[in-house]
Amino acid sequence: MIKRIFYIIFLSCFLSNLNASDLGTTGIIDTPSARFLDDGDLKITFSSQKLANITNITYQVLPWLEGTFRYTVFNPSNPIRGILIPEDGINDRSYGIKVKLADEGKYLPQIAFGIQDIIGTGSLGAEYFVSSKKINNFDLSLGMGWGRLGERAMFANPFGRINESFYERNKELSGGVRGGEARSKTFFSGRNASLFGGLSYEIEKYNLKLNFEYNSDAYNREIELGTIKNADPFSYGIEWNPQDSLKFSLSRQQGNQWGFLVSSKFNTKETLKRKSVLPFYSATETGDRNKMPKNLNRDLWYDRLFYDLDKSGILLLKASVFESSNQVNIEIKNNQYELSADALNQTLILSELHIPRKYKNFNIIINEYGFQSLTLSYKRISNLDESISSRASRLTLLESRQITEPTYETKSLVPYFNFSADLGTKFQFFDPTKPIKSQLHLELKSNVQLWRNWNLYGAYAFNIKNNFDMMRGPNSRLPHVRTDINRYLTEGESGLQYLYLQRNLKLSKEIYSKFYAGILEHMYAGLGAEILYMPFKSRWAISATVNALRKRDYDLSFGLLDYEVITPFISFFYATPFHNIDLGVHAGKYLAKDRGFTIDLRRSFDNGFSVGVFASRTNVSPEMFGEGGYDKGLYFRIPFNSF
Repeated sequence: MIKRIFYIIFLSCFLSNLNASDLGTTGIIDTPSARFLDDGDLKITFSSQKLANITNITYQVLPWLEGTFRYTVFNPSNPIRGILIPEDGINDRSYGIKVKLADEGKYLPQIAFGIQDIIGTGSLGAEYFVSSKKINNFDLSLGMGWGRLGERAMFANPFGRINESFYERNKELSGGVRGGEARSKTFFSGRNASLFGGLSYEIEKYNLKLNFEYNSDAYNREIELGTIKNADPFSYGIEWNPQDSLKFSLSRQQGNQWGFLVSSKFNTKETLKRKSVLPFYSATETGDRNKMPKNLNRDLWYDRLFYDLDKSGILLLKASVFESSNQVNIEIKNNQYELSADALNQTLILSELHIPRKYKNFNIIINEYGFQSLTLSYKRISNLDESISSRASRLTLLESRQITEPTYETKSLVPYFNFSADLGTKFQFFDPTKPIKSQLHLELKSNVQLWRNWNLYGAYAFNIKNNFDMMRGPNSRLPHVRTDINRYLTEGESGLQYLYLQRNLKLSKEIYSKFYAGILEHMYAGLGAEILYMPFKSRWAISATVNALRKRDYDLSFGLLDYEVITPFISFFYATPFHNIDLGVHAGKYLAKDRGFTIDLRRSFDNGFSVGVFASRTNVSPEMFGEGGYDKGLYFRIPFNSF
C-alpha cells in the first residue's frame, strides 16, 4: 500500500500542467477565470493565508464542466479559533461547479458561469459569469459576481429587473437547517452585484506567470468576525511551474497578508503503461527450453495452450471440439490483465499458435467471477501474416455461451486455497473537527474455492497504527447504522473484517444471480441474494437485491448486537452514450429502515479510472438525519494494479 501511495504522489507531482485559484477553481489568485482544465484532469490544490487554509479537489468532469470539493479551515492561525464566539473557527466543506458557455474565438472570449458554494453553509457562497481572452502572453479575465463576489456593490443586481425576488439573499434559508442542501434559493440573488477581473502574463522562458486581479469579494464575513480589519480589492502574485509540472504560487492579498499555494494534477484519461507478460519459453519449444511439466501432454494442443496461457496470466478452463463444423470453443479466466481486451488478444495469439489449422473457427468465452460474460468469435484465414485491422474485421461479439459437454477440461483441486497478506489503510478525510484520520494495518486474506462457483471469502486485520477516536460522535436521531464507524475502528482496530460463503449462478443467458451468507463486512453479518437481468448488447440492466442483516459487535469478533433489518432494493442501470457516463438508480429500504432512492453517476475510462457522485433521498427529514441533511458524496476508483 505504501508503494501505491507513492505512485499517487509521483503522478500528482510529475504529470502536471496547471493553473488554479486559491479556491480550487481554475482562475487567477482568488477570482475565477473562464479557463478550464483538460478533460479528465484531477487536480489537488492547497492554499494558505491568514483568512483560511483551503484544500481543494477539482475534477474536469466533462469538457465543459468543472467540479470542486473544498475543505476550508477558517482563521487557522488563531489559537482560540472555534472556542470563543465571535471568533471565526469553523471547518467548512463545500462544493463548486463551473460550466463553459462558449469557446474562445479569434475575436470573442471564452465564457463561463459558476457557483462557488453550491451545497452547504454558504460561507464562501458566490455566483458569477466570467469571460477570458488570450492576447499574446497576456490572459485577461472579466466577470460579474453575486454573493461574496458582489460585496463591492458596484451596481444593482440586474436579475432584480426580471423578478424582484432576486434582490433578497437570505443566508438563513441557504443550505438547509442542518447544512448539506443545495443553496438554490440564493443563486444569483442579492441587492447588488459587482465586477471582478484580472490578468496573467506568462514568461515562457522561465516558466513563470505574473498575476494581478481586482477581487469584488469585500470579505465582510471575516471583517465582522475580527479575522482581518479591512480588505483591499487588489492582489498580485507570481507563480512558477518547474519542468511544466508542479505549481507554486506566492501572492500579496487584500493588502494585508501573504498567500502561498501549491497545486498538482494528473489526467485520469491518460493511457497507463500496460503490464507486459514476463518472457517464457512456449510449449512449442524443443529440448531444454521446453519447461512444460511432465503431467501435461506435449502432443496435445489443449495442454500446450493451457501451459502458454497460464504463463500469460490466463487460466484455460475447458474446450469443446466440433469436428463437423471445424469449430473449437474455449473458456478462459483472466487472472492478470486490467482490460479484458488484452486477455482476449493474448488468447487469440496463442490460440492461432496451438489450435490445429483444420479448425477454421473458434469462440473464446470469458469467465468472470464464475459467470460466462461474453463470447468472442474468430474466423481464421490461411494468411498468418495478415494485418491487425484485417484480423479485427473477422471478430464478432456473441451472446455468452456455455460449454456443457467439454472435450477437454482443466481439473481443479477442490478445495483450492488462496492466501495473501498485504498492508492496508483506512482513511477519513475532511471531518469538520479533524481533517485526516487513518489506520495502517496488516490484512490477511483468503479465498477458498469449495467447488465451481462456491467460494469462501475471509479477511483478518492486525492494527499497526491508528489515530481514529470517538471525540466526535454521531448526532443523527436515526439508528446509528453507519455513524458508529469510528467505534468499530477504535474498539475493533484488529479483528475479523469478513467471512462469508458465496455462490454465483447463471440462471439463463441474460439472468445472473449470487447468494451469500456470513459476516458480510465490517459492520454487518447476515445473508442475501441478488438477481440481475442484463440483455445482450443493451445499455440498460435491472436488478433486485434483498439482505437480512444484523449489526456486528464493535470488537469485530463473532458477536452480534440486537439491531436487525431487512433491506430489499430494486436497481436500474444505464450506460449512457455520452463520455462513458453510467447512471444507477436504486430504490428500496435502507439500513436505518427509512425508504427512498439513491442516484449514482459515474464516469469511467479505458485505463480503469472512474469517478462518481451519489445522493440519496428518503422519507427522513433533514432534522432527523442530522448534519448534512441527507447522504451524498463523491468517490474515485484508482487502478493500482496498472502501476
